[in-house]
Amino acid sequence: MTEQPATDPGKPAHRGRALLKSRDFLFFIAARFSFTLATQMLTVAVGWSVYELTRDPLDLGLVGLFQFAPAFALIPVTGLAADRFARRRVMASCTGVQTLVGAFFFLNAQFGGGAVWPIFLVLVLHGGARAFLQPASQAILPILVAKELFVNAVAYNSSAGKTAQLLGPVISGLLIAWIGGGVFLATSMLFLLATVSATMIGSRPTIPPKEPVGLQTVLGGFAYVWRRKIVLGAISIDLFAVLFGGVVGLLPVYARDILQVGPEGLGLMRSMPGVGALAVGLALSQLPPPRRSGTLLFVTLAIFGTSIVVFGLSSLFWLSLAALAVYGASDMVSVYIRASLVQIATPDDKRGRVSAVNSVFINASNELGDFRAGTMAAALGVVPAVVLGGAVTLGITALWWRLFPGLSRVDRLDDLPTED
Repeated sequence: MTEQPATDPGKPAHRGRALLKSRDFLFFIAARFSFTLATQMLTVAVGWSVYELTRDPLDLGLVGLFQFAPAFALIPVTGLAADRFARRRVMASCTGVQTLVGAFFFLNAQFGGGAVWPIFLVLVLHGGARAFLQPASQAILPILVAKELFVNAVAYNSSAGKTAQLLGPVISGLLIAWIGGGVFLATSMLFLLATVSATMIGSRPTIPPKEPVGLQTVLGGFAYVWRRKIVLGAISIDLFAVLFGGVVGLLPVYARDILQVGPEGLGLMRSMPGVGALAVGLALSQLPPPRRSGTLLFVTLAIFGTSIVVFGLSSLFWLSLAALAVYGASDMVSVYIRASLVQIATPDDKRGRVSAVNSVFINASNELGDFRAGTMAAALGVVPAVVLGGAVTLGITALWWRLFPGLSRVDRLDDLPTED
């Protein structure tokens, strides 16, 4: 079952203030922030625990793999669940499962043995819950706010996510140092907070599904993405731009060997993309949707690629920090436009399945991007790998401009028509 859009409250004079008066939107942001913060903390704490047990770097790679693999395996049903059931209940159920996951890791840290396989097994459960959570949380946002406020809501949502991504690793590291395995109890409490927040989102009237469950229904997200070329262009350019443009995985090499700024400099470099993204995201949350959004998307992707090249070639710490801030800021504008476009251009009865496809593409670009950077650095050297990645991102931007002319012609996002 799917929910119907909330009543249009009319166009407010102050968009950001109007969103902050929405009870359902605030509960959604609370849930989004809590489960993202908890997930970031859990990933760091699990990685630390696994390495303490095995001292094998390969096991650190398996931590990411076991969290990510369920998204691939479950993609036919995760989006379908978001389209067939109340999305707030899907969110609450998934964060409820993750509450139990955090509790297991806490108990395992206190009383468990030295085996690593139970950790990997529970990570699969965590990854499965996250695979259902992501499309449901993406697809519910358009029905919580009026259409003309949606792009501002996306900016708030992205800012909340970026803030959680910034704070999560720092908080987790401090808690590991202070209370050891108690960090998992903190993640469990945060997942519980997300569960309560999702439950508090107001229910919406439901309508019967338009089509019976079958192969065509299950693959409906793929079919719609392929047919709607502006959606295909927006989703696919994220995959390839981030795949070749990722630099975060190589920052330790820059901190130690190239810029020679040590772990303190590494921490500062890791934070700069988030600082740039958060500053731009908060500004976007207060502004009306921009004109010529399609052109702006390609311009910001070009800036994104250029910032990678500048960072790759820089031997000055301050210039590297500035390039990373621009990297994060331009990526935020791109995310804002792409996330708004995909959700607005997709009909509600397919939004969950399309969001599932989008989630897998986003996660794949991040995971495979780090792998691409590492293998290219091993083969070519670190600086050539980063610079070549930025250059390829610029080439992909130019190519997608030619391949998807409809995407470049998109004007105001809140005027974008929805097509079945």
